[in-house]
Amino acid sequence: MTSAVSGGEQGRDRPGLAPALAAVRVRLALVGFLFALAALAWWSTVDRMRGMDNGPGTDLGTLGWFAGVWIVMMAAMMFPSVSPTVALYSRMTRSRSPAAPLVFTAGYLLAWGATGVLAYGVFDLGHRLLGSQLAWNEAGRWVAGGTLVAAAAYELAPLKHVCLAKCRSPLGFLLGAWRGGLSGALQMGVRNGAWCIGCCWALMAALFALGVMSFLWMGLVAGLIAAEKTLPWGRVVTYGTAGLLLALGVVLLVAPDALPGFSIPGGGPMGMH
Repeated sequence: MTSAVSGGEQGRDRPGLAPALAAVRVRLALVGFLFALAALAWWSTVDRMRGMDNGPGTDLGTLGWFAGVWIVMMAAMMFPSVSPTVALYSRMTRSRSPAAPLVFTAGYLLAWGATGVLAYGVFDLGHRLLGSQLAWNEAGRWVAGGTLVAAAAYELAPLKHVCLAKCRSPLGFLLGAWRGGLSGALQMGVRNGAWCIGCCWALMAALFALGVMSFLWMGLVAGLIAAEKTLPWGRVVTYGTAGLLLALGVVLLVAPDALPGFSIPGGGPMGMH
């Protein structure tokens, strides 16, 4: 009799688990989709940038071309680390708007796209104003090495820790920044991207210093970003990243030939190879 009652209770419990299991499957599918997009973006980036790595100051091409490549790069590098936030947001909005997570992701990419356009402008302005002074055998090496050292210092800055805390706590960010509707999803995606930029801009600057068209350095920076955002030992990873960037900066200044996979620019101005 007892076993029959238990069996009946278990039978009644199973339907109650169905919505929860369905929600888990949806979130896993969304995370899988983002990882698939990241893999596709990596493939596209490799295909479009093969043979273009000339180290620091690599020619960025036209603004339109660079903006397209940059957005694909950001999808490849950032989707794996932002997927937990998107998955949680999907769970919180599934009954209201199934399209909201995709709009959120679009807003996130929009923020990074604007950052890429800004970086292009700074690069182009520096080239126009300084020209040959940025040649590798003049100030170029010092600019690249100094950028890496500055990126290492920023890893220890209070602003870095504030921004990283937002990235490492998806629930806290979503509750604090909540906006309804698809327009709200876009705004929240942009805001999440802004916090991410505050956390990672120095690492992206380091990528420019090492060679923005280098798949090796792209992979390294993407791995550091994912580790800082997802691993449980956040402070340890951040200090480790700072030490690695400092070491790279020192080696680049003292013995750039010793950096594996690093392309030393020719004698021309940075950005005019």
